[in-house]
Amino acid sequence: MKKALVLMVLSAFVTFSYSQIDTLTLSLDDVIGMAQDQSPNSRIAATRLSNNYWIYQSFLGNYKPQIDLSATFPDLNRAINAITQPDGSILYIPQSFMRNEVDIALRQDIALTGGTLFFRTGLRRIDIFETDSRDYELSYLSSPVSLDFIQPLFAFNELKWDKIIQPLRFDEAKRQYSEDLEEVAYNSAELFFNVLIAQLNLEAAIRDKTNADTLLGISQGRFDVGRIAETELLQIELNAMNADADLAAQTLNLQTSTERLRDYLGIQRAVYFKLIPPDEIPGFYVDADKALDFASRNRSETIQFSRRLAEADRSVAQAKANRSPDINLNGSFGLSQTGNSFGAAFDDLLDQERLRVGMTVPIADWGKAKARMEIAQSNSELTRMSVEQDRINFERDIVVKVQQFELVRNQVRLSLRAYDVAKKRLTITRQRYRIGKLLVTDLNIAITEEANARRAYINALRNFWLAHYDIRRLTLYDFLNDVSLKKNVYD
Repeated sequence: MKKALVLMVLSAFVTFSYSQIDTLTLSLDDVIGMAQDQSPNSRIAATRLSNNYWIYQSFLGNYKPQIDLSATFPDLNRAINAITQPDGSILYIPQSFMRNEVDIALRQDIALTGGTLFFRTGLRRIDIFETDSRDYELSYLSSPVSLDFIQPLFAFNELKWDKIIQPLRFDEAKRQYSEDLEEVAYNSAELFFNVLIAQLNLEAAIRDKTNADTLLGISQGRFDVGRIAETELLQIELNAMNADADLAAQTLNLQTSTERLRDYLGIQRAVYFKLIPPDEIPGFYVDADKALDFASRNRSETIQFSRRLAEADRSVAQAKANRSPDINLNGSFGLSQTGNSFGAAFDDLLDQERLRVGMTVPIADWGKAKARMEIAQSNSELTRMSVEQDRINFERDIVVKVQQFELVRNQVRLSLRAYDVAKKRLTITRQRYRIGKLLVTDLNIAITEEANARRAYINALRNFWLAHYDIRRLTLYDFLNDVSLKKNVYD
C-alpha cells in the first residue's frame, strides 16, 4: 500500500508538472528545422563562417592598392637650440619656425614577383619667423612625383602562396558551414529519438504497472482460495515492484532527455515535447557512386586535401628560399623643387634617381639550412601519404554507410513485424493467465519478449533515420528530397 501510494503521488506530480508548461507538438523535421535556425550550435557555425569571411576579405586587401594620407598641421618650434657653426663651434641661438607638410602615398604589392611599388606626392612648407638676428623667411619643398620599388631576389614569395592557399581555406570554411548545419541536424535527430524513446518507455512502464497491479490482485485472490502456490504469488509481487522501479526510472529518463533537447534547441522556457514518431519509412534509394560524387563536390575534405598539399609545397619553397642569398634591389625616381613661393616650388622640377643592391650571402650555418630543407621535404612526403590515406578512408566510409543503409531499412520492417507478433502474443498470454490456463513463467516470458521487441523496433527506427542524416552529413545531399544541402553563402 505504501508503494502504491508513492507511485500515485509520483504520477500525479509528473502530470501536474507537465500541465503547467507549454506543450510543443513536433515532428522530426520540425525539430531539425528549429535546431538549424535557432540552436546555439547553428549560431556558432554562422559566427565561425562570418569570421572566416572577414579573414578572407582581409587577405584580398593585400592585393589592392593601399593609400595613406599623412599630414602635420602645424609643427611649431620656438626655443633656444645648440647650433653647430661652420667652423665646428656650437652656439646657443634662439629659433622660431613652423613646419607644415602633407604626403599622399600609394603602395601596391606585386604577387607575381613579391616586390612592392610606392608612389608618393607631397608638399612641405617652413616659416622661419623674424628674430633679432634674422628676417622672416618662407620656403616650399615640393615632391609632385616619386616612384620607388623594392624587389627581393630569390626570396620566399608569401603573397604568391597566399593567393593559392587562402581561397582554398575560405572555400573549405563555406563547405564546413554546410557540414556544421548537417551535424546539427544529426545531433537534433539523435536527441529527438532519445526523448521519443523515453516517452514510449514511460508509456510502456505505465501500462506494465497497470497490468502488474491487475495481475497481482487476481493472483492474490487465487492464492487466498489455494489455486496457486505462494512462490507464484511472490513472483507476481516481484513483477509489480519491478514495474514500480521501472516507472520511476523512465520518468527520470524522460525529464533528462527532455532537458537535453530543450537546451540543444536553445529554448529558454520549460516545455513538454509531444513528438510525432516518423513511422513512415520512405522508399528512396541511395546510389554509392552518386554519393561519392556528391561528397567529392560538396564536402570540405576534398578542399582540405588540396590545401594540405599546397601548404606542404609552400613549406618546401620557403625552406629552399632560406638557403638562397638574400638580395634586395631598391630603386627610386622622382621630381622635386624648392622655392620661396608655392608656384616657384613647381617650376623647373629637378629629377632624382637612386638604385641600390643589397646582398646577404650565408657562408657557414653548420648545416641548419640543409636540415630545414630535409625536414620540409620529409614533412611534404608525409603529408602526401597522409592525404592519400585520408582520401581512401573518406571514400570507404561513404561506401560502407551507403551499403549499410539498406540493411538498416530492412531491419525496421523485420523489427516492426516482430513487435506486432510480440504484442499479440502478450495480449493472448495475459488473457489465458487471467483464466488460469498458463503459469506465471509463461506470462513473464511474454512480457519480456514484448518489451524486447518494442525496444528493438524503436531502436531500428532510430537507426534508420540517424543513418539517413549521417549520409546527408557525409555527402551534403538529401537523397530523400533529391536536393543539394551545400549552402551558397558569400558566393
